[in-house]
Amino acid sequence: MDVTSEIGYAEWGVGFFRQAVSAQRVLAGVNVLSGQAIDVGPMGVGPGRIAKVTARGVIGTAVGHRVNDDPVAFHVRLPVSLDFALDLGMDVHRFVAEIQIPLVITARARADLAIVLDIDPPRAADVTVHLTARGLRAAVTKHAAGVEGELRRFVSKYVARELDKDYVMAARLIDVSGAIDRAMQTLGPRSPGAERMTSDLPGALADEIRQQEEIFTDPDLLRP
Repeated sequence: MDVTSEIGYAEWGVGFFRQAVSAQRVLAGVNVLSGQAIDVGPMGVGPGRIAKVTARGVIGTAVGHRVNDDPVAFHVRLPVSLDFALDLGMDVHRFVAEIQIPLVITARARADLAIVLDIDPPRAADVTVHLTARGLRAAVTKHAAGVEGELRRFVSKYVARELDKDYVMAARLIDVSGAIDRAMQTLGPRSPGAERMTSDLPGALADEIRQQEEIFTDPDLLRP
């Protein structure tokens, strides 16, 4: 098909929507979270809140791809690296967790010509955790304390909260009408005549002042 041939408005709109909502733009909307630190605790857990939990980590860079065209949808995976410590008072057990959070993102069209990236909140059951215990005793505690389950619940809730924050909501909005308005302001170079007129103006004004210098040196004007 000749890309310069005329097409109907409906076909143009569908094509524009699919091009506007690219995987790159969708991932950019999610990756406003990339590099964000996770710093939790120490916080008391269990009976009497004697045990203390500390979690330190960072949100990684999301990857994903388109899975559907109608509606336009993407499957994205958001990685999180976490150091997790469980202080039991007499001993501290440490774990390293590599976590993958699956996100389903659907592009929605709004009447004001905006495109909104709708992100389903992650569910704990869908979060995958690869947990490495540091030391034999920590390996035993891993199963006794259900650390993996706790991490799934914690991370899914944390990411769901972040996705609803204002700065993330702003990144999930593609303001098509606003982008067109901004582009229209920059369309078309200034005419060569206007450029020459502007650049010649100071010299022309200086020449005119020199030619009419008697006006500016009239004795009547200079007299106190």
